[in-house]
Amino acid sequence: MTMHSEIQPAYFTAARGLKMQRDAKGVLLVTINDGKGGPITFTAQDHTEFTEAFYRIAQDRANAVVILTGAGDFMAQIDFSTFGNVADPDIWSQVHDEGVQIVENIANIRVPMIAAIEGRAHIHSEYALLANVVVAGESASFSDLPHFAGGIVPGDGILTAWSYRAGPGRAEAFLLNPEPVFARTAKDWGVVAEVVPDGTAVARARELAEFYLAKPEVTRRNTRIHFVQPLKERLVRETGYGLALEGASAAALVKSFS
Repeated sequence: MTMHSEIQPAYFTAARGLKMQRDAKGVLLVTINDGKGGPITFTAQDHTEFTEAFYRIAQDRANAVVILTGAGDFMAQIDFSTFGNVADPDIWSQVHDEGVQIVENIANIRVPMIAAIEGRAHIHSEYALLANVVVAGESASFSDLPHFAGGIVPGDGILTAWSYRAGPGRAEAFLLNPEPVFARTAKDWGVVAEVVPDGTAVARARELAEFYLAKPEVTRRNTRIHFVQPLKERLVRETGYGLALEGASAAALVKSFS
């Protein structure tokens, strides 16, 4: 059985936008936040730091279950200016590579993963959809503000995740006209597994984690590996190409402003 050391690994505090807390049983709670405990405004720095952080989470065998949540909102704001001139291929090359690696690194987390969604999941909701189970508060909502609504292709894995979970027709309509989809509709679509009273999503995720922990470690790990494999294969096939298309559209968007 894996031992869950009380010594905090260095990666727990390496990403400004991710607060990590692991209990004695190995349940890792990862809270997306602004570094001060409030809702995040996602930046280029976060994009870079999340890439490494999710790799380390996946690598660390002391993590027995992973719960991903947000502080207030899951993720509702993004600061595009921090990414610089996205029409510059040198800048987009880094965005492209990190974008591919982030979703692949989350998919490579090899223990059961639960997303606990409160508030707005309007930026990078695909991170949540790479979990095995999504638990959402009653008022939680999903949207996609950065992509088609902002003038660029939804190429970073969000189409892959939403079409895998909700079906391609719903995913394409949702991403082309990203009006918020609330928790109960997302449950009807098969994206959300459980809708719970607001403020209780993490508590419910912890209950599920306790149930998973009663099973042998190899069973837990291999079940996650088995369940995520078809989605991982799609991410590998689609995300690099999608981000190349997104990069071209970002350059076109910048050109349209001149």
